[in-house]
Amino acid sequence: MEIQFREIDPFNVWIWLKFSTIPSRQERQYIEEVFDSWFYLGKLGGFNAENLQVQETGVNLSYMDYDSEGYDKSMLALMHNMGEVEYEGTWARCWFDLGTADAIALDILINAFQQLSAEYVTIEQLYIGGENEDWPVESSDNLNSFIYDN
Repeated sequence: MEIQFREIDPFNVWIWLKFSTIPSRQERQYIEEVFDSWFYLGKLGGFNAENLQVQETGVNLSYMDYDSEGYDKSMLALMHNMGEVEYEGTWARCWFDLGTADAIALDILINAFQQLSAEYVTIEQLYIGGENEDWPVESSDNLNSFIYDN
């Protein structure tokens, strides 16, 4: 899977997927579940890089001391909005307002799509940000309505 970053405005970012064939209904469901799950975690503050206590501890996690107030000591890192996943031919796209979620969110999404592509639906390209010349964002209903709104 080719991964490419284009111009990114975290408050107005499109994520584009290109498949090897037109995705089936089941394959679309997989894609939508990845996006939905990722967004819910972001909306709940799951992508807060200031509070990665377990990750920063290293490999020996047994009996680690976890600071229960660590989350409260960090700045909020919440995603704000998500549009509906749209399809056109072998392409899919979804609009997001990533809000203040940290960049780790994009790494996690990329990892999930890489595994999804390896096991369930072949994704040839993943573009983060920018636009597709053949499918202008102005033609989207996502610009006027959101699935979720903080």
